[in-house]
Amino acid sequence: MRVGSVSTWKKISAGGSFSLMIKADGTFWSYGCGYDGQLGDGTTNHASSPIQIGSLTDWNSISAGSRHSLAIKNNSTLWAWGYNQHGRLGDSSQVSKSSPVQIGMDTTWIKIATGERHSSAIKADGTLWAWGSNYYGQLGLMISSPTQVGALLNWLSVCARPEESVGALTGGGGAIKTDGTLWMWGNNEVGELGNGTEQILIESPIQIGSLAGWTQVKLSAWSTAAIRGGALWAWGNGFYGELGVGNALNYSSPVQVGSLSTWAQVAPGSYFMTAIKTDGTLWSWGRNNNGQLGLGNTTNRSTPVQVGTDTDWALVYSGSSNTIAIKTNGTMWAWGLNDNWQLGLGNTTKRSTPTQVGTATDWSSVFISAVHTLAVKTNGTLWAWGLNDSGQLGLGNIANCSTP
Repeated sequence: MRVGSVSTWKKISAGGSFSLMIKADGTFWSYGCGYDGQLGDGTTNHASSPIQIGSLTDWNSISAGSRHSLAIKNNSTLWAWGYNQHGRLGDSSQVSKSSPVQIGMDTTWIKIATGERHSSAIKADGTLWAWGSNYYGQLGLMISSPTQVGALLNWLSVCARPEESVGALTGGGGAIKTDGTLWMWGNNEVGELGNGTEQILIESPIQIGSLAGWTQVKLSAWSTAAIRGGALWAWGNGFYGELGVGNALNYSSPVQVGSLSTWAQVAPGSYFMTAIKTDGTLWSWGRNNNGQLGLGNTTNRSTPVQVGTDTDWALVYSGSSNTIAIKTNGTMWAWGLNDNWQLGLGNTTKRSTPTQVGTATDWSSVFISAVHTLAVKTNGTLWAWGLNDSGQLGLGNIANCSTP
């Protein structure tokens, strides 16, 4: 169902049971579960339709975590709100905030990433900063204000490793520098950092290998995938074959997936991966208990298998046990687990092959959480479907929605 009547949504980010949005006019909006103050409206109330946060028009970027939020304004100041256990907001306290609070006085923040219990960001000078829970070196045990990670000035992009579930001691991050080298840190219980060991704790960023040219790194709870020169590499947990190298072993160093150098995009899910090649073909491998691989069955695969024969796939997004993809013609397709209507197909029947979501041909991007889905069309309208018990769909009610 369409969220609101406006066609000016510019950026969206889906959190655990809430969502954040920025309009083209720079105003900031949120809706969904608010019991930790993560909506930023000064209360701990839920909101079942988008509410504007303040009246300012200078919001630039947002990142929704499980229970906390980060944002950057046009003046490059950093703001945070929501649940603050372990100091994940970065305001030198553990007191939760229900309204955005500025973190420090710096005006040079350019990129942000929220994990389950920690946060990370990059400044304009290329420095990398992190704060929050550090039990497994995601960033000691807690850092309650932004702390520079190392002294270098050449960090280009950063991503946070998602936690698998409540109480799961996963976490950490990955980053690429301007010279194309790849760096990792955090939990390493199954070799998911790729440094050749299963040392549980890596507290500082370590370079993975000696080669440069890395252009993309994506993290799941227990594995990592990255692309260099069009070649796809994976490491970490391989129990369900999710590394794509033909077995169910763990690997603590990067292992090339196949021998081709034609990979354009990779999207790790929970114990499975999907990817698109430069020729527009779609591939998947790993756990398939809910048909999330899209292969017409529930058989796990330990090497990439092409999903159908189409050559017009443009974008793919992997969730907990489901997958959503967009084709070059703007159509949206979904498959996998559907117990909370998260596929948008009008029912709760799981699908094991890509099934078109409606008939629209103007889908632009998708954001998947465990129980609901958000998407934006090319005309700037925002759409939502799935579980809505906390109003996380933003539709003005708490009724579940089975179609966009």
